[in-house]
Amino acid sequence: MPHLLIVDDDTEILSLLTDFFRKHSHTVTVAESGAAMFAAIEKGDVDLVILDVMLRQEDGFSLCRQARAASKVPIIMLTAMGDLTDRIVGLEVGADDYVTKPFDQRELLARVKAVLRRSPVGGEIPDGPRPMIQFDAWRLDVTRRELRSSDDTLVVLSGSEFDLLLTFAEHPKRILTRDQLLDLARGPAHDAYDRSIDTLVSRLRRKLEDDPKAPVLIRTVRNEGYMFMPRSIRRC
Repeated sequence: MPHLLIVDDDTEILSLLTDFFRKHSHTVTVAESGAAMFAAIEKGDVDLVILDVMLRQEDGFSLCRQARAASKVPIIMLTAMGDLTDRIVGLEVGADDYVTKPFDQRELLARVKAVLRRSPVGGEIPDGPRPMIQFDAWRLDVTRRELRSSDDTLVVLSGSEFDLLLTFAEHPKRILTRDQLLDLARGPAHDAYDRSIDTLVSRLRRKLEDDPKAPVLIRTVRNEGYMFMPRSIRRC
């Protein structure tokens, strides 16, 4: 049973979502503040966080940024703001997805399932050889969904960042349009916002490139899309 952490200071919404997800075979923990949210995450058994942007005393974007700096747990943001700019801000601070209020609970359930499918949920990762993609000085562990540098330092990636990097690594030295990247990394059913890909690429460049303003690994192809250009790449 996936364990969801719902962060909201509206008790009515907490009650409705708790009942709904428990009926659909999810374990649910609720938190009404950032402190309670981080305390639950630190226990290490949360599979996904549903975080309201508009908390009365705290900024959900700031909480998302703090959580992403310390944890890989997937985060879906609930926002009453439908403007694309606000959705882009959510991606920039590390959210994996966003749902605009008012929302249908079934849509939220579908988004939760989609994000969980892209993320390791519960259970032990089996011992033995695991699929790896080695490119330049980086090692991408497909099973653990981890990126490590040449000195074995773990680079924290959100679920969306990992999916996009894996897509690039599986299609090196090919021009990929934004629509292709959306379909390959997140599925054709996901909202197709070109700028969301630009935001994720920008975040990856900050973590991978020596100079994000002059990228070498993830290059922009004017009027077409992006191309992943490692000096070397191999599966191991």
